[in-house]
Amino acid sequence: MTSPDADGLLAEQLLRLTRRVHRIQKRHLERCGLGITPAQSRLLRTLAHYGSPPRMADLAERLEVVPRAVTTLVDGLEASGRVRRVPDPTNRRVIRIEVTDEGRAALRELRRARRTAAEEILAPLTDEQRTVLGGLLDTLIDGIPPEAMGADVSAAHHATHRAPHGDG
Repeated sequence: MTSPDADGLLAEQLLRLTRRVHRIQKRHLERCGLGITPAQSRLLRTLAHYGSPPRMADLAERLEVVPRAVTTLVDGLEASGRVRRVPDPTNRRVIRIEVTDEGRAALRELRRARRTAAEEILAPLTDEQRTVLGGLLDTLIDGIPPEAMGADVSAAHHATHRAPHGDG
């Protein structure tokens, strides 16, 4: 077991890495000139995970924000033509949010920016170190040690979690 000081250092390192990832990603977003904020980027990526257009309340729950925050993000993305509000086919009082063609093009550019940021962050690591880091991050994200999952399940789990987690 690690000492409290060592755990504090690890927590600080994780926070610093997260901030670095966000800074690099923001820089890449600015370079590609999409005019999308990180929060709008997150909303677009989240929308892409739905099979059909979600309600604003669904987005707020998934993003863990208040509904008003989603309204503001959707307003900005709608003004730029990347999403549109559409009535629910079964209940005209319900509004759903769908990604437009412009939104899908922005998503492709966002994925490129994220991939470029990841390449920059991971550049100092060897392939073996990247594999180890991926396994460690899976364990931290899922909260389940690989040995508790069994070797076969752990390997399959690791293989299916190579894409960015959550909203990626």
